[in-house]
Amino acid sequence: MRMATIQMHDLIAGTLSETEDGYIFKYHPLYLSASDAQPISLSLPLQSEEFHDKRLFPFFDGLIPEGWLLEIAEKNWKINSLDRMGLLLACCRDCIGAVSVFPVEDSP
Repeated sequence: MRMATIQMHDLIAGTLSETEDGYIFKYHPLYLSASDAQPISLSLPLQSEEFHDKRLFPFFDGLIPEGWLLEIAEKNWKINSLDRMGLLLACCRDCIGAVSVFPVEDSP
C-alpha cells in the first residue's frame, strides 16, 4: 500500500492511500476542525468519512503532468504512465496551486 500526505496551503489536509481495492482519501481531523478549512476539491467536500474509489480520484489525477513533462517524468524516474499513484507521488510535491502531495515517508 502506498500513501501520501495531502497538504492545502502548507497545512496537512488529509491522506491518500492506494489499496488492493482502489483508493481512499480521508481528511485529517485537525484540518476538519479548523475554522478556515477548505475542501481540496468540490468533488471531495469536507467530511469526516473516507472517500473510496476504484480509480484515482479525478482531482488528484488532474495534478499529474501531461505531454512532454510527463515524458520526462516517465524517463527519469522510470514510471509507467499507467501508474497514476506513482506519478502523483513522484511529480506533485510542488504543484501549481494550493495542494501538494508528499509520499508518507517524505511528509514534513
